Amino acid sequence: MGQRVWRSLSAAERKELWERWRAGESIHGIARVLGRHANTLDAAVRRLGGYAPRLRRRSRLALTLAEREEISRGICARHSLRRIARALQRPASSISRELSRNGGRERYRAARADGRAWERARRPQRCRLACHPRLCALVAQKLALQWAPQQISGWLVTQFPDDQSMRVSHETIYKSLFIQARGVLKKELLAQLRSGRKMRQARAGARARQGNGQIVQAISIRERPAEAADRAVPGHWEGDLLAGTTRTHIATLMERRSRFVMLGKVPSRDSATVVRALSQRILQLPTQLRRSLTWHRGAELAYHQRFTVATNVKVYFCDPHSPWQRGSNQNTNGLLRQYFPRGKSLAHYTQTQLDAIALRLNQRLRQTLGFKTPADILNQSVASTT
Repeated sequence: MGQRVWRSLSAAERKELWERWRAGESIHGIARVLGRHANTLDAAVRRLGGYAPRLRRRSRLALTLAEREEISRGICARHSLRRIARALQRPASSISRELSRNGGRERYRAARADGRAWERARRPQRCRLACHPRLCALVAQKLALQWAPQQISGWLVTQFPDDQSMRVSHETIYKSLFIQARGVLKKELLAQLRSGRKMRQARAGARARQGNGQIVQAISIRERPAEAADRAVPGHWEGDLLAGTTRTHIATLMERRSRFVMLGKVPSRDSATVVRALSQRILQLPTQLRRSLTWHRGAELAYHQRFTVATNVKVYFCDPHSPWQRGSNQNTNGLLRQYFPRGKSLAHYTQTQLDAIALRLNQRLRQTLGFKTPADILNQSVASTT
């Protein structure tokens, strides 16, 4: 991709940004589509707390650009205000006010007047908590006690059954927390939310990410074939993402019997991108080396069924918080830190460079293999199965 330009988002870019965000796409994915820096888009989304802005509409009573152009033409023709008003079927007072706001007859320009009117129409309504200080103080007090917004909203109904001013929806509470520009709830109260989120996530994105490790139709590692557990047959893999700074990652795959390593460049962590990168690496292998893949319960493999369809390799997921169930892969990631130290970005590595590092690791003698190399063990395993 060419160099991204740091500039304000255009109206079209903002529209596409929010459409894709509501659809659940990641910021990095949207940045690639728009050709913009991810930080620019992330700042735009965070500024509004993850809430897509409402589509602005003109009042049906407001003058339109076409009407303003008619006013401009009428002025050029030296028509009276009443004649212009009759042609537009508007009160003469409306035409008079329009001219006085925008420089009078001598300086009136339709496009400039329309733009100024559009800007003057920005009159955001104060939110409910800003209008009711007592209600705001009570909400803040309960948030400090780590009450959930839903609990606060329900409690207010039971506590003040006859006072309609003491009503607020949980969504308004969330919005007032996430959009700090409202200035009603302190930023420190965000830390009291159980989710720990700092902005609203799109529902479609939440389903794709399958939060809290819940992955649809995940097959437990307990159902993995015994031949994979005892390393008796080649072709069973363990996988993970090795993380660098600035949200950069590398996919690591390790064959359980031989400890043979493959590395894959992953542009972003969203599931569609990860599945595509893993599929490309696995499909380079002979059929007898494509049996299973064991992964931790990370949302980056939420689309595991797509991976299975593409490669005919079943995916098994570890139990939550059980990295020891992928011990060999964890150990391999430790060895890889020699080449990919912590605190460094992984974005500049090419696939060719990753292949060279994997080759170096695969040609290194391993004590656990009787001081043979992973490449030797894998070659022997393939030869014995053919």
